[in-house]
Amino acid sequence: MAEKARSDFRVNGQPAFVLHTYPWKETSLIVEFFTRDFGRMSLVARGAKRPMSQYRGLLNPFCPLAISYSGKGEIKNLIRAEWYGTIPLGEKFLMSAFYINELLVRLLPRGVPEQALFKSYYETLKKLASGEEPLVTLRYFELDFLNALGYGLPEGPFPASRYRFVVGDLIASDNTALENAGVSSDTLRALISRTLQPGEQEREARMLTRDLIGYYLEEIPLNTRRILNELKKI
Repeated sequence: MAEKARSDFRVNGQPAFVLHTYPWKETSLIVEFFTRDFGRMSLVARGAKRPMSQYRGLLNPFCPLAISYSGKGEIKNLIRAEWYGTIPLGEKFLMSAFYINELLVRLLPRGVPEQALFKSYYETLKKLASGEEPLVTLRYFELDFLNALGYGLPEGPFPASRYRFVVGDLIASDNTALENAGVSSDTLRALISRTLQPGEQEREARMLTRDLIGYYLEEIPLNTRRILNELKKI
């Protein structure tokens, strides 16, 4: 009876976003979802590549969905996906949105509920769609992401004038002669209080969060960052 109960496991109408899809067999896909109540998870969308599939046009990134699924293994079966509106991202902001998707795929553990991060993800997409300053918006999402992973910044106080990130620790560094003089205490306070200003403060915050995320990625570069750098060269 216990085995049957596990095989009958089913979730209905779970808010979710598609993070990434992979081909599976001839007609199906494995879909990486970010769900509100169950975190990141992989589901098999059987027959999704068929012309008349119920999933046709639905399993795209950045579209709010309500999904239903069942199964007992680590990779369960997608049963239904319902469209719940749209987030009209312009071309200017698509790379930023793909960047946060890649962060989630690369670093967020599967099966860990992250309701606060899900809300931050949804709000970040809406801000990008509204044309809000993307650089500051991304810094706030990175902060929420690091907090969710347990790698967040200390709340302060920050008595030194400048700080640097060194091998997992934020240390005081008032030596401005160093090639990377780090981040000012004013920038740290602005980042944590969500009052970051475009320009120098955002640039310092970006270098800090890039160092933090790079450390936990073990310096394996993100594809979206590589593509963006190549586009800048062009």
